[in-house]
Amino acid sequence: MTDQATDSSREFIQQARRFLKEDYLPKIQHCLLSLNDDQVWWRANPESNSIGNLILHLSGNVRQWIVSGLGNGSDERDRDSEFERREVIPKNELSALLVETLQEVDEVLNDFDPKQLLREYKIQGTDVIALEAIFHVTEHFSMHTGQIIMLTKMMAGTDLSFYDFSTGAPVHNWKY
Repeated sequence: MTDQATDSSREFIQQARRFLKEDYLPKIQHCLLSLNDDQVWWRANPESNSIGNLILHLSGNVRQWIVSGLGNGSDERDRDSEFERREVIPKNELSALLVETLQEVDEVLNDFDPKQLLREYKIQGTDVIALEAIFHVTEHFSMHTGQIIMLTKMMAGTDLSFYDFSTGAPVHNWKY
């Protein structure tokens, strides 16, 4: 792999780490602060997911794809239980779970050799390259973060003020 390709691979991994820990996570934490525990576990109907279920699902997904898949950790995921859960887990525990999970993910990605980005791994019974796994996790996390934001806006009835436009340029307000 050329130096330029290695640099591009390294940058791809760094951007994924940044999106997960510095963009999506703080937005989800901001949403949790805006709601009470009952709202975090509210469902529009039996077929819909609560914010709590989505957080359990995100944690399970990124652990399976990155910590287990790329980092060779044990895969003990029970995907169905992520969506079946109805008992309330307090929002501070959900936040702590997500922080802990993303710390593990960040450690795996920090140590991941960018020259291995095209290496094949078996994840969820399918052969995928590392680039695909990282891209999948980042995109998947983004999609569910958007759902969590939408549900929070519906229940909180307020603008979450992720950005400050007072200077004319958007400045993000979601750092914690």
